[in-house]
Amino acid sequence: MRTLHLNGTIAEESWFDDDVTPQLFREELEAGSGDITSWINSPGGDCVAAAQIYNMLMDYKGSVTVKIDGIAASAASVIAMAGTEVLMSPVGMLMIHNPMTIAMGDADEMGKAIEMLSSVKDSILNAYEIKTGLSRAKLAHLMDAETWMDANKALELGFIDGILARETPVTTETTAEVSVESEDTTPTENTDDAPKASMLFSRKAVEVALMNKMRHKMIAEAAKIQPKEPIPTGRKVDDLYDRLNLLKY
Repeated sequence: MRTLHLNGTIAEESWFDDDVTPQLFREELEAGSGDITSWINSPGGDCVAAAQIYNMLMDYKGSVTVKIDGIAASAASVIAMAGTEVLMSPVGMLMIHNPMTIAMGDADEMGKAIEMLSSVKDSILNAYEIKTGLSRAKLAHLMDAETWMDANKALELGFIDGILARETPVTTETTAEVSVESEDTTPTENTDDAPKASMLFSRKAVEVALMNKMRHKMIAEAAKIQPKEPIPTGRKVDDLYDRLNLLKY
């Protein structure tokens, strides 16, 4: 089985020879035949270039095993969805969010940019929907929130098929030990059904929670401020009479 590595930013063209381009990936992919394993550690990049690489893997005749060993974020997460089997390191991360661009011009140009981003988001949703089977509405919500997932959460939501683990070779000694221990009829705890902690982080949710916390804090602090007693103005009547009597005499 051949091994391909997708490390670094995904770009249409490489300016400093440290980017992954569709042309470079195609050359590596077509350099041989048979099943392949593609390791991914990328923060993402150009969504059009990522779409090309995704299509190459989807069209590949052999089996494609994708292994996320570091991060598969943004456009790189789309490429990961092309794997026949997608596995993720227990210390890896997967991130999905809405597509972004830079635009300038008048209102018509801004409108075209918005339409373009909407179309790109729909195309990305296609890849996520095919892999996970989740509804487009839920996937769109996860993208809106810029969602980060650990391996357990990615497995729970269907973005990956399994978590990478070390394979323990079975030796003669271990087999003998298992045979001896099997004679013990004492029931043991089944850890297969033990719940596994998972993590899903939303940048937008954190910002909203922080703003709400600050608002409640300001309201509480304002409630503590007691209004000061009004300062009396003017003069007492007795003082005025005394003043008049003084002037009179």
